[in-house]
Amino acid sequence: MIRVDGNQVPWEEGMTVSILLDEVIESDKYAVVRLNGRTVSRPNFKTTHIPDDSEIILIPMIAGG
Repeated sequence: MIRVDGNQVPWEEGMTVSILLDEVIESDKYAVVRLNGRTVSRPNFKTTHIPDDSEIILIPMIAGG
């Protein structure tokens, strides 16, 4: 199991940030996630593997100017 924003989510062998976000509604709104305290940006989502028992915090994009 992993925790995503405090909620338990089933973990799968080979799971990446991209795979996880494909399962989250409106996943395109996330530009950055925190994976076990480390910041991961969108260009690295497909290559960043999520270890079992990880803590993920989803950080939505915020428009500003």
